[in-house]
Amino acid sequence: MLTNKPKELPESNQYGTAKLPPGQLYTEKFPVMTYGPTPIVEKEHWGLHIHGLVSEEKKWNWEEFMALPQTTLKADFHCVTHWSRFDDDWTGVLFKDFWTEIQGLVSPDATHVMQHAYGGYRTNLPLTWMLEEDVMFAHSLNREPLPTEHGGPLRIFTPKRYGWKGAKWIESLEFMPKDKPGFWEQNGYSNSANPWNEERYWE
Repeated sequence: MLTNKPKELPESNQYGTAKLPPGQLYTEKFPVMTYGPTPIVEKEHWGLHIHGLVSEEKKWNWEEFMALPQTTLKADFHCVTHWSRFDDDWTGVLFKDFWTEIQGLVSPDATHVMQHAYGGYRTNLPLTWMLEEDVMFAHSLNREPLPTEHGGPLRIFTPKRYGWKGAKWIESLEFMPKDKPGFWEQNGYSNSANPWNEERYWE
């Protein structure tokens, strides 16, 4: 069920912007929005690697990645298809904490990051946004393992951008010297995806 606003929720979120962005409707459900088939990635076969503008490529298996600092973030999820969920607990590794691990490997010429997913999906963000906006590698939702249909075992969550800017089933990060569009960006969707400006599609 979609409504304009749930009862007894604050007008603003923890970032000081409107709790419900313009053009959005609140839902308690979590609709599954995926282009193409859902890849099934077992944890024992999962790996994350970095490539592109790096001095050496490096890969983490599940146990190695879970040994990184863990954070739980209470945040909202906004979908470009006009629905929003409020106040879920997302647990995982903040990109800024992961950056502490890899910064020495990444060239200072890197300005953008392409997220590559198992199954072929990809989406792009400026490196500064990934560092400044609580971008997270999330493995748990409300203290339970992230469901496969929502990107489990690990997805990227972008609380300040529409949901497609965080790749489900994340497989690798490509560090780039300039921006280039991902899948939906090549198909008419906004490159910046700011929900509070309703940046849904290219001008």
